[in-house]
Amino acid sequence: MLVEPFENELLRSTEKYIHSHFENEGSGHDWWHIHRVRNMALKLAENEGGNLFLIEMAALLHDLDDWKLNSENESKTAKWLKNINVDNLQAESILEIVEQVSFKGAGVENNATTIEARIVQDADRLDAIGAIGVARTFAYGGHKSRPIYHPGVKPVLHTNFESYKNNTAPTINHFYEKLLLLKNSLNTATAIEIAKNRHIFMETFLKQFFAEWEGDK
Repeated sequence: MLVEPFENELLRSTEKYIHSHFENEGSGHDWWHIHRVRNMALKLAENEGGNLFLIEMAALLHDLDDWKLNSENESKTAKWLKNINVDNLQAESILEIVEQVSFKGAGVENNATTIEARIVQDADRLDAIGAIGVARTFAYGGHKSRPIYHPGVKPVLHTNFESYKNNTAPTINHFYEKLLLLKNSLNTATAIEIAKNRHIFMETFLKQFFAEWEGDK
């Protein structure tokens, strides 16, 4: 489904707003993360289908109310969609997609219920693995003043969102608590194929990390 001219205007306004909002973000959830997620989501849609306007708008807005970055109770996403006069049904769909994007713990189900949500969720998760995923993980760990690794702190597979949200473990633990699990949580065939090499890269990185930690290499 092609994007209508008026929808393209809404997308460009949203892109400008999000770029300004996230330009100086230092946690790995910056404008360029959103840029990559948007582009990957549109790439996945080429094979998987879906409404391109909903996909691109949700990809652009997916971190605006993310719990890791936002402590406000009011939804900035809903407010923005209202301000630019997005159709009510479309706004509801976008908000639903955004709500379903975020990983909330290894033992917490977060099923994407539409093809658009599955695509945006996959695009966001692909940006959390591979070389960029490694870089973003350490950027976030530094942003939160977390140690790189502590042998005495073991990974935890969180069974509820509150436990996952309140976790303050070293950054390396995050690979085992989230990143290495993402390959098997993807929805679309296209994303699953892309994830293969990215997953292998993370495994190789961790093998090298622990070898250097032990002084073997």
